[in-house]
Amino acid sequence: MIRLRRVYDAPEPGADGVRVLVDRLWPRGLAKEAAAVDEWPKAVTPSNELRKWFHGGGSAGEFRERYEAELAGPEAVAELARLRVLAEAGPLTLLTAVKEPGSSHAAILAERLSSG
Repeated sequence: MIRLRRVYDAPEPGADGVRVLVDRLWPRGLAKEAAAVDEWPKAVTPSNELRKWFHGGGSAGEFRERYEAELAGPEAVAELARLRVLAEAGPLTLLTAVKEPGSSHAAILAERLSSG
């Protein structure tokens, strides 16, 4: 099971399983202890260039295409395989600072992890 949650929300120990931060930058104003992040695999986060392009006015559709292309790179593929193993072993929670995780890069990543 793969869950999407905001990193600012309190951890749910019985439900979260392995907590994975999927943002390139550490969330503002959040102490590492409070975040309770188990993994921070930067190889599967959107690159700085992609982030800046999108926040500069890039479209959601083209963001998806570019992010999926980044996820096809060798480091990302290896990390995706490792995260799939974690998800098969128990709950995996993808954490992001965005306000709507379901319409963010975290959702794209969850789809990729679920599709194998």
